[in-house]
Amino acid sequence: MVVDPLFIVGTIVCLVSVVLCIGAAILKHGPNDLTILSAAAVELFLLVYGVAAIIRQVGGEGVAGEVWEFWGYLFTALLIPVGAVWWSLMDRSRWSNLVLGAVGITVFVMLFRMEQIWDGVIPA
Repeated sequence: MVVDPLFIVGTIVCLVSVVLCIGAAILKHGPNDLTILSAAAVELFLLVYGVAAIIRQVGGEGVAGEVWEFWGYLFTALLIPVGAVWWSLMDRSRWSNLVLGAVGITVFVMLFRMEQIWDGVIPA
């Protein structure tokens, strides 16, 4: 599997978000600007990733797997940070930071799968 530079950037963004959110939960802090913005950064990355995917497809680079599956993963991944931020705005307890931390983990797994679909790697 050839590693896409966007995948590496996404991994870093997700990792930073997870560390900030889980760290805030461990320190028993409620959701704050930093943790909410870290989830927003994951959302922003996904938007950039989607635009890059459109450009790549229009440019002639095809998806090796099922196209509908790739876009389904991307659209679903775009909903996850929005839902978590909404949750954290409704519930101001420290547990909301764990929900925000789950964003980075979940999106990373989905991003990994999207890379597999794009490159045509069949999961074991």
